[in-house]
Amino acid sequence: MKITRIRIYKTDLPYVGGAYVWGAGHAIETARASVVVIDTDAGLQGCGEFTPCGENYMVAHSEGVEAFARLAAPKLLGEDPRQVARIEQLMDHTVQGHGYAKAPFDAACWDILGQACGQPVWMLLGGKLTDGAPMYRVAPQKATDETLAEMERYRADGYQQFQIKVGGDWEADIDRIKAGVALLKPGEKAMADANQGWRVDNAIRVARATTNLDYILEQPCRSYEECQQVRRIAQQPMKLDECVTGMAAAQRIVADRGAEICCLKVSNLGGLSKARRVRDFLVENRIPVVSEDTWGGEIASTVVAHFAATTPLDYLQNTTDLMNYNTRSTGVGGARAKAGRLYAPDTPGLGVTPDFESLGAPVSEYSL
Repeated sequence: MKITRIRIYKTDLPYVGGAYVWGAGHAIETARASVVVIDTDAGLQGCGEFTPCGENYMVAHSEGVEAFARLAAPKLLGEDPRQVARIEQLMDHTVQGHGYAKAPFDAACWDILGQACGQPVWMLLGGKLTDGAPMYRVAPQKATDETLAEMERYRADGYQQFQIKVGGDWEADIDRIKAGVALLKPGEKAMADANQGWRVDNAIRVARATTNLDYILEQPCRSYEECQQVRRIAQQPMKLDECVTGMAAAQRIVADRGAEICCLKVSNLGGLSKARRVRDFLVENRIPVVSEDTWGGEIASTVVAHFAATTPLDYLQNTTDLMNYNTRSTGVGGARAKAGRLYAPDTPGLGVTPDFESLGAPVSEYSL
């Protein structure tokens, strides 16, 4: 089997809630998705997606996939997409780093491999360890009464974990955390996610002011070192997110016992192939993980669902249904959310196909 054509699509994904406000003054109303579609001489077609949470999020840019394709596509044409390890190696030899740009190519090849084998991607990744991954839902930075109203709506849909966006005004964030945690019912959990937004001194102030509250403190500061400085003071479990960039970061976290939970964004780690190795290492060292991505539609959400399905339930903190954050789609079919849980398809491959009507014409195309 050979890759005969590679197409790159771009489409806008408007946020269902109008403005998604996070961290220190960041806000997006529309995310820009990049979708990779790979065709083969066997008639099989695979797809992958990368969507950042705004431009330059986590040193990733919405133009990165298109730029990477100009360099990598000529080398991938003619290759067997079922050989996912070789494809990964070719991409890494072509461009150092920029894993987010490689991730949709990696996903598309796993998709084709699954179709060729007649198995869902979760089976190829080792089998289903979680049948229906527990989801969280985000409550972006809004007035406290609006945040509480959002949490009530999500609870009615079956969500039991809530991510309260903080990281702006630290004094107001204290009130947001107190109000959000007070709304929790038995069995529910809250994460206060600063998205790197606080200075160390202010993060320490927040932690001290909320010492007696049961919640997870997520990525309070920009760097790993700053987060560890806060960790020495904070009584809450700490979840690291943006600074979990690959195996080296995971090894450091394990050596330092630097977090209670690690958020694994599949694109940030370079795709399913690399994310799987990082996940397995963390779980082996008894650190639970989150299965998610930087943003995305149906295609990215389905990749996340397969990744979550192959994570041991005891070590899967949660995942999320990114496709339901948008008013437009990138794919047809794929993962489904039901009663607060995310389910991966059981059909061969990823189980999602590109929504060409939504995607429009490709922005670039390469063929043999």
